[in-house]
Amino acid sequence: MKITCEEASHICNKSQYDEASFWEILKLKLHVLYCKTCAKYSKKNSQLTSLCDKAELSSLSEDDKECMKRDLEKRL
Repeated sequence: MKITCEEASHICNKSQYDEASFWEILKLKLHVLYCKTCAKYSKKNSQLTSLCDKAELSSLSEDDKECMKRDLEKRL
């Protein structure tokens, strides 16, 4: 059940976008209990998410992403 700090940061990032499973979040919470560095990272990540939500930031649509991808491939 123990995870590395690298795994913890990955799960923290996934949970920011609601992509982490229940078990991943549980592992992260247990890791954060004994790792102060990851606890600080998790707190900062939560603050960033909150600020982005307040600013109503959004990402590109899937269609826009595909269009950009095709354009990049043409230029290469």
